[in-house]
Amino acid sequence: MISKEMIERINELARKKKSQGLTAEELKEQQKLYKIYLASVKEQTAAQLKASGIHKKGEPHVCHDGCCGEHGHHHGPGTKHIH
Repeated sequence: MISKEMIERINELARKKKSQGLTAEELKEQQKLYKIYLASVKEQTAAQLKASGIHKKGEPHVCHDGCCGEHGHHHGPGTKHIH
């Protein structure tokens, strides 16, 4: 998870990059922080999608909402039901 301080540092480095440029050390730090930030966003997005019932193609679908027998209206190709 991303802390408030980490986001502040990302923004600080972005502002400095625009105004005066970054040192090699700061550039490495910025790249590292971006990777951490993007990984966190991807993880949060995947968790939200999974919680909402949206799954990656080929990933099993666990039916909790009585959707089975409802003509499969929200199941895409490649989804499976597990009961």
